[in-house]
Amino acid sequence: MIYVTGERLLPHQVRAAFFDRRWRGLDPAQVRDHLDRVADELERLSRDLITTRTEAERVRQALRQWQSQHRACRLRDPDAPPGGWPR
Repeated sequence: MIYVTGERLLPHQVRAAFFDRRWRGLDPAQVRDHLDRVADELERLSRDLITTRTEAERVRQALRQWQSQHRACRLRDPDAPPGGWPR
């Protein structure tokens, strides 16, 4: 299988994969068990990614809100060093 950039492998695609049977091939039950384990891991990683993206967006919004609320603090004294520390 060739993967195109940006194309992601999803758990249901792993679970739906089938292999040709050959006279001296792999044990289909072992292949299915392995694919199920891989699909479970992909599912877990997908959930973790969604959680991480949601948390990152929450942090970005909080930062924007904080910056908006504290914009006036910088404008009060243009000679003050960043962070308001005394010189």
